[in-house]
Amino acid sequence: MNHERQNLSGTASKQNLARRALSRFEMDLEESISRIRDQGLYRELRRIDSPQSSRIGIGGKEFLNFSSNDYLGLANDPVLKEAAIRAVERYGAGAGASRLICGSLSPHHELEQTLAEFKDTQAALSFSTGYAAAQGVICALVGKGDTILVDRLVHACIIDAARLSGATLRVFRHNDLNELERVLRYADEVQSPKSKVQSQRSKVEGPKFKVEGPKSKVQNPKPDNAVAHLSHPGQRPRILIVTESVFSMDGDAAPLREIVDLKEKYGAWLMVDEAHATGLYGANRSGLAEESGVADQIEIQMGTLGKAIGASGGYIAGSEKLITFLINRARSFIFSTAPVPAAAAAAVAGVKFIQTDDGEKRRRVLWERVERLASALHSGKPQVRSPIIPIQIGHESKAVAAAASLREQGLFIPAIRFPTVARGKARLRITMTAGHTVGDVDALIAALRKLSF
Repeated sequence: MNHERQNLSGTASKQNLARRALSRFEMDLEESISRIRDQGLYRELRRIDSPQSSRIGIGGKEFLNFSSNDYLGLANDPVLKEAAIRAVERYGAGAGASRLICGSLSPHHELEQTLAEFKDTQAALSFSTGYAAAQGVICALVGKGDTILVDRLVHACIIDAARLSGATLRVFRHNDLNELERVLRYADEVQSPKSKVQSQRSKVEGPKFKVEGPKSKVQNPKPDNAVAHLSHPGQRPRILIVTESVFSMDGDAAPLREIVDLKEKYGAWLMVDEAHATGLYGANRSGLAEESGVADQIEIQMGTLGKAIGASGGYIAGSEKLITFLINRARSFIFSTAPVPAAAAAAVAGVKFIQTDDGEKRRRVLWERVERLASALHSGKPQVRSPIIPIQIGHESKAVAAAASLREQGLFIPAIRFPTVARGKARLRITMTAGHTVGDVDALIAALRKLSF
């Protein structure tokens, strides 16, 4: 009996300890959430009860939607929906396994062939998300001893991938070619086998990426260069430049021709994220790299399938050897269940639609709407090259108030705040689509003129 009491007492003590630990866990989270609220940075999910469109339903109300990346209005297009339905009926709801096991279905292969033809590259590889594409390619191509140079305003997925790769990360000022060349020159000197330049901390201005955390005593296996990333025995370390072609928060474009010239001069590689350019630029609508005439000089072209293409996922386009290498070494590709066949089939339909006459008509409508808004905002010839038109506000609380005021007028444009943009750089990020009418744009202009910030 005493033994049973001791066992019960011991069990109760363990349960109390577990409850206290859980309580501390919850308290720590609540403190962190409170700090987020105090800083005006608290976010919450809004349930959307309608398909993506120029109008969306939220909480039983309809809003004019100026926040979607569905630039050509394809996300709810019958052509894409029918393609997805056919894929479900033939291949099922899920892929069932990773691509390298038994999940590499016909829609995935058709998508990659379609993307390669669209981007005019030898091959392409699809990923579950653009984030996974960035992580897979960067961590496979570079590692410890290499250097990654990124524009200060690149997407978070690129920064995270660069940090994860173990390569030295250098940030150059946004679209500053002189700064890029200075950092390239320094990286080239430091990494040259004959160089006597001692490694030192770069003075490049930009965000500091310091990873802090408890030091674990667990001995993690050291990544083998032949497995973790591209090995280069006997050769100089790699220098990889990464930029977006059209920047997601400011909507401005990178000077791709000049960046290509610099990467050629210093023997670097170039990766360009075309997430917000695919489908909108160039004679074939494949992106800004095509329009700039430098697509064949870019080693790695990245993009997403969930914006102008109207589906879901990400991709890398490039040489046959690049794609073969990624199939064997991109961990986010190797260790992920394949994307659902419906998404791949919808993306194929989206890419093909973009290249039709109807696709070109939608693109023209989009640019007409962009020009109408830009002309009103800038009181003259618009200096806008993308459907992303930011209204800079500054303080986070003012941006939140402006977004709330627009919602009261029936317009949905969420405030963009830290950590998506730098502190004190909060804004309204307006995105135009081909689904917006002239009346929609005029309603937006009228609502913006009522704001005071």
